[in-house]
Amino acid sequence: MSRETVPNTRIRVAKDEPLRTDGDWIVYWMTAFRRTRSNFALQRARDLAIELKKPLVILEALRVHYRWACDRFHRFVIDGMVDNQATCEQADVLYYPYVEPQPGEGSGLIAELSERACAVVTDDYPCFFHPTMIKVAARWMPCRFEVVDSNCLMPLSIADRTFTVAHSYRRHMQKVLPPHLESMPDANPLDKRLTRGLEKLKSLPRDITKRWPATNLAKLTTDSGLASIPIDHSISPTSMRGGATAADQLLHQFLSKRLPKYDEARNEPDEHGSSELSPYLHFGHISPHEVFQKLMEREQWHPGKLHKPNGKMNGFWGVGEHVEAFLDQLCTWREIGFNMCWREPNFDRFESLPDWALQSMAEHEQDPREHLYTLEQLDASKTRDPIWNAAQRQLVREGRIHNYLRMLWGKKIYQWSATPRAALKAMIELNNKYALDGRDPNSYSGIFWVLGRYDRAWGPERPVFGKLRYMTSENTAKKHALKEYVERFSK
Repeated sequence: MSRETVPNTRIRVAKDEPLRTDGDWIVYWMTAFRRTRSNFALQRARDLAIELKKPLVILEALRVHYRWACDRFHRFVIDGMVDNQATCEQADVLYYPYVEPQPGEGSGLIAELSERACAVVTDDYPCFFHPTMIKVAARWMPCRFEVVDSNCLMPLSIADRTFTVAHSYRRHMQKVLPPHLESMPDANPLDKRLTRGLEKLKSLPRDITKRWPATNLAKLTTDSGLASIPIDHSISPTSMRGGATAADQLLHQFLSKRLPKYDEARNEPDEHGSSELSPYLHFGHISPHEVFQKLMEREQWHPGKLHKPNGKMNGFWGVGEHVEAFLDQLCTWREIGFNMCWREPNFDRFESLPDWALQSMAEHEQDPREHLYTLEQLDASKTRDPIWNAAQRQLVREGRIHNYLRMLWGKKIYQWSATPRAALKAMIELNNKYALDGRDPNSYSGIFWVLGRYDRAWGPERPVFGKLRYMTSENTAKKHALKEYVERFSK
């Protein structure tokens, strides 16, 4: 088994310092790709450690003061930390988990590790607090600091423009992606056959472990484990457990049972048709590369089956329509959102919407609304629409909304808000507060789609909506079976 080299297109130097050969270790600061499989960032850190004959230290930390911090998100991340710790115990690396017990107590940990490091490698995630965190860290980092892109099948640095419609991105993807499929990450970068020569550090120095003791993860996974941490305890963990083990089980279940009906069932609320992988992709517990590889191995696919780029949802990959439908979600709709976040710093601002949408919303901002609901009323599912209430209750209870109903959920919030800006604020707040896959490029794509991103002007022009795509609960009920769904989330 040979080690694969991380492509240069995925490596960005945030602090251009020479590798310090007299350092004590290489640090992989795991912040977004919280996994030990199919991870270019971990792979790069491993390679530097082997090159310099230094131990590899993996720091996976979880702080208190991130926005919307709650039991739900903390528990999902910690589940993943448990899996990572178990894997690293069998590998030639030192894994150091640190869950901040009180605000500010984790300050200085990564700085202390970097003072003694040959280099620090971290994850190049283009959303939430990560870009700012990397910029700040680069200012004080005393050693070489690299950030590595392991977000998508396509390296984010490849695209030379921001794509505004799915068709153009899909055509671009079909032309450009295939060669990059030849540079996949090592499936298991910590396999002992790939870490020969890597010296395992038994423990960090006492002065570090005394000030920042490693977290007892088992304690935090109990029912009362998070009670002492000052985060929002009103938002409870869901029945969905985080981590690579759960993600792998879910992927296997999806490929073996639900994939054959994916193109038909994924838009039906009363059917269990979606992959449900988005939380695991968001928290980095599974890689899109691993999803792609396991899917295509099942289909016995090879590059010779590719057809000419056509910009269409079907007919490119040379597989069944149900597989093409899933690949369009994975390779087009997921990755176009990352393209936007990577290239546009204001991706989460109202002003980033298309000009036609901004103009249409401005022209209809004063149109009378049949109902107006406050954020508090929306949060509590106190509207006159039972379908919308069910979708909001699913979000609060399960940390997700059915794929199709998420679109209706957003359109109704727009219709019930005093201004378009108020609608955007409400959608972001509710989604990021409760959704396990919130605070993600994909989430922002869905929210901003409600207001015209990746869409076109529609006619006829309507009150309130103007030229925005129009959706109603009545039409949704006619097109889709909803009886069981509404009953399930009626209370």
